[in-house]
Amino acid sequence: MIFLGAPGSGKGTQAQALVPNLGIPQISTGDILRAAVKAETPLGLEAKAFMNRGALVPDEVVIGLIQDRLVEPDVSGGWMLDGFPRTTVQAEALDQLLEKLGQPLEAVVLINVPEAKLVERLTGRRTCMTCKRVFHVLFNPPPTTIPFCDDHADCPSELVHRPDDSLDVVIQRQAVYRDQTEPLISYYEQQHKLHSIDGDRPAEAITGELKAFLG
Repeated sequence: MIFLGAPGSGKGTQAQALVPNLGIPQISTGDILRAAVKAETPLGLEAKAFMNRGALVPDEVVIGLIQDRLVEPDVSGGWMLDGFPRTTVQAEALDQLLEKLGQPLEAVVLINVPEAKLVERLTGRRTCMTCKRVFHVLFNPPPTTIPFCDDHADCPSELVHRPDDSLDVVIQRQAVYRDQTEPLISYYEQQHKLHSIDGDRPAEAITGELKAFLG
């Protein structure tokens, strides 16, 4: 299964919430990329060379990392892919890989959220650089007065507004999603695999609908 959605749509959150219910792993391309770089695998070293130059990691390297992950024992009962594909070219490459592995794609879940709500979600985030907790100035404020993470005896670190969560960057990321990733919607609709969900609701309601859909 694949999760699609714009940055801030909550696709990663929903995938994590379904792991205990479905008993299958969430596969984040960002996580496997970082793990491969840290482990200094051949593909990890190749990816690191591009990253060190500030270049995008080529699709064939990412597909290779996904292939390595999809042959591990814990995915024998299924998997949830989060963060890939992002373009139709990547989707076609993934289809070829899944055919090669004999692992047919069963469903693609699209989490729809209005762009104004996405901007509100992302620009309101505040991150603790010590414990890595993420808060939101409106929806999940810290237990003490901003700019601190928690009471000073626990985590006295200041919360930061990451550059990735600035308004200009958030708007640019949404534009990239519209241009590159939205074409995937019609791609998977033509395969009759797309299931669209209203993501402008409490996370628990979305999880409940997903559980009902997946049986």
